[in-house]
Amino acid sequence: MLGLAVAFLLISCYSNTPVETLSPDPFADLKWIDLTYSFDSTTLYWPNNPDGFQHRVDAEGVTELGYYYSSYTLLTPEHGGTHLDSPIHFYEKGETVDELPLSKLTGNAVVVDVSEKALNDRDYLIDSAAVLDWESVNGKIPENTMVLFRTGYGQFYPDREGYFGTAKTGVEAIPELHFPGIQPETAEWLAKARKVKAVGLDTPSLDYGQSKDFAAHQRLMENQIPGFENMANLDQLPATGIYVVALPMKIKGGSGGPLRVIATIRD
Repeated sequence: MLGLAVAFLLISCYSNTPVETLSPDPFADLKWIDLTYSFDSTTLYWPNNPDGFQHRVDAEGVTELGYYYSSYTLLTPEHGGTHLDSPIHFYEKGETVDELPLSKLTGNAVVVDVSEKALNDRDYLIDSAAVLDWESVNGKIPENTMVLFRTGYGQFYPDREGYFGTAKTGVEAIPELHFPGIQPETAEWLAKARKVKAVGLDTPSLDYGQSKDFAAHQRLMENQIPGFENMANLDQLPATGIYVVALPMKIKGGSGGPLRVIATIRD
């Protein structure tokens, strides 16, 4: 009832107010940082994925009536490039893309920089000690915060060999994947001890390249926590004071989808 009352109050306040007297756009002066890679022929997908990104021309050019018109068909797997992993990706009772509440896709975020260790060890696993070290400087991570891990591997994207650890594609590439990820116990700890709302990083997967069971995915998603993979420009963000908007294509029943994720820094 309180929400309804507030709505009526707002309507009564603004219904007869001239446009020119309304308050200025509160977001006009915000600087937004794009954490998304463009989708094109260079977009990286899991090595054994049979399909990549396709942008097919259906119409392009000046029509018989003299105006320009273009239209294209988009073809892409759910998981590739900067994208969302919805909980159902690794949890049978998990939320699908269209079921995820917007509250899990927007909110305060922190960046935990583990790049020094990750760049020196392609099989580096992010442990809870790394997060506790970060907290010793920045304070305890509040509940319902997004945690983004910067491994430094964004500098390799879209070079397949630099990013995945191998230039091979197909099934034979899987044993040769080497890139950092989150230790399963750390994923569980983030879910239970810190009650995070989402986890993201600048690598191909929440799990490290040599994972066989994708246990970090399982731990997060059985707690209905979505993941953001292949994030861009995490080096442009500070450790704290970040607000993130991460909106995927709303695919009904989807296990994931292309993600446009942006961030602004709060003074």
